[in-house]
Parts: sequence; structure tokens; C-alpha cells
Amino acid sequence: MERSMSLADKIFIDMCRDILENGTSTEGEKVRPRWEDGTPAYTIKKFGVVNRYDLREEFPILTLRPTALKSATDEMLWIWQQKSNNIHDLHSHIWDEWADADGSIGKAYGYQLGVRHQYKEGMMDQVDRVIYDLKNNPFSRRIMTNLYVHADLHEMNLYPCAYSMTFNVTQQKGEKKLTLNAILNQRSQDVLAANNWNVVQYAVLVHMLAQVCDMQVGELVHVIADAHIYDRHVPIIRELIERPSHPAPDFWLNPDIKNFYEFTRNDVRVDNYETGEQIKDIPIAI
Repeated sequence: MERSMSLADKIFIDMCRDILENGTSTEGEKVRPRWEDGTPAYTIKKFGVVNRYDLREEFPILTLRPTALKSATDEMLWIWQQKSNNIHDLHSHIWDEWADADGSIGKAYGYQLGVRHQYKEGMMDQVDRVIYDLKNNPFSRRIMTNLYVHADLHEMNLYPCAYSMTFNVTQQKGEKKLTLNAILNQRSQDVLAANNWNVVQYAVLVHMLAQVCDMQVGELVHVIADAHIYDRHVPIIRELIERPSHPAPDFWLNPDIKNFYEFTRNDVRVDNYETGEQIKDIPIAI
């Protein structure tokens, strides 16, 4: 089968062009983020960006520059599988800025997914509730998770950015297996640093859940309330979106794993992954 040019690249390029050409600036406004030198970190932003990725067509990883699949998967599993809020359980250092002396990021992210609640069917945390419903009640319109718990915000070292997943199952005509679709809701996104990272890790999550629930993957819809490019990222983005795009790689997920809690970052792989050069030392606003 001939490999077509990456759809993820086209979606990313179109989004960035739209933000740069039609977005609004926060320059001079009261903003929370700061650069390392203490300067306010202003953005060009678009409200309500919606990107659709058909996971049956391709795995949506950028080829304009490499996205670290195993590290992205590791962070997703840290939240969704280990339900951890401690950076010592991670294999990367992306959360170091927000951790306390003990490594905790407070009652955020994985902590919230691990809180058990009483349901009619028994005590379950949010992840187990999703898996239970996908297996037992797949056409429910209530299969979702939420990390943005107002009662605990004051004990979170960072408010959740990607805060909600809604799962929706369809029966496609002529197909035996059900199709798993999902919406990722995000209140805020640093487009250069985090956009494809989040897309990749939630695409992996949909693939994993589909496999363990004996379904096939469908669409991942990414809804971003505030999609922004930081002022110091504008020249980097302008260069990035002019790069040539390569064909989408082939995604491999270990087919032997049927239990979500047995996946590791080594159970995912992309083959034939051609990319442009990595961008190093991206300034990050804190």
C-alpha cells in the first residue's frame, strides 16, 4: 500500500497558519505565564480550535519534526494506568518544574483518575469505569473522565490542561467490530511544545482501549478552547510549517496485550518514520 503524505502535518500547518493570520494577541494584557527571565509570556491565540484525526487512516504523529512516541506514551500511562501524581514514577523530566521536594504535583492528573467512587455497579475509579462501560454498555453516552475537580484545584501544582475525555462507540455498516471514538477536551494549549505530544498520547490511549475492549479505532476529535503560539515561538513555528511533509509512519501496538494495565511504553512503535530535524531548546513559559 502506498503511504500518503501525513494528514497530521496538514492539520497542524493549517492550524498554525490560522492562528498566525487570524488570531488575537494578549500583548499588554494581564497574563500569568512568565519566561525564565521574568518577562511576561504573551501569545497569539485562537478560540475554539477543533481538529479531527481519523485513526483508521493513519497514526497522527508529525513528520515535520519528530515526536517522542515512547515518552508521550509513558506520560499518558503515568496518568491513566499508574494514576500517579509523583514524577519519580515517570521516565522523563517534563514535570520537574511543577513537583515539590517529594516529587508530588499535588491532587492533579493521575491522582484524580485514581480516586474511587461509588456506583450502582460497585466502587471504581474513572479509568476502570470507562473500561467497564466500554465492555458492558458500549452505547452509553456517559462514558467520560474529568480531571478538573474544583474542590481540589487549590491542591494542584498545575491546573489540568487536557482535562476531559469523552468516549463514543459506533457500529459501522458492514463491520463486525464496534468502533471506538473519543473527544479530548483541552482548556489551553501551547501549540509548539504540546500539540502533537497530546494528540499522539491520546491516539495511543484510544488504540489501547480499543484493543482491550475488542473494538477498532475510529476518530479522535481534539477540542482546544485556547490554542496559542507564544511570542518567542512565532519564528520557530514559521520555519516549522514551511518544512516538507513526509508520509505518515506505520503504527504498531503489541497485539498480545488484552489487559490495559499490562501495557508499557515499549508496547508501541512507529515504523518507516521519516522526519525533519528536531527543534532543540524550545523556551517554555512557566
